[in-house]
Amino acid sequence: MTLHREEASRSIEQWRRRIDEIDRQLVALLNERLRCAMEIGRLKQVARLPLYQPEREQEILANVERANPGPLPVTALRRLFERILDEARSMERQAMRGEPPRED
Repeated sequence: MTLHREEASRSIEQWRRRIDEIDRQLVALLNERLRCAMEIGRLKQVARLPLYQPEREQEILANVERANPGPLPVTALRRLFERILDEARSMERQAMRGEPPRED
């Protein structure tokens, strides 16, 4: 009985290390994505384009939904990306105003 518990504990720790690595990769990718959004904000300012472009956001949501093989439910994926888009829009707004990124 103890052997199984020890094996399970080792296995859990291995999975947690894998999750930690994935989290680091996600953070790097999210920051890269937001740097792109900030550049788009600067370009929108120059081109005098509106910050909010709902058709583009719908296109992004449709793209990620099509790319989702699961097991993440589409509704959960959509909520995550709606939040990502909200943060990207905030960063674009700051870039359009010439403000540095927030550090909060």
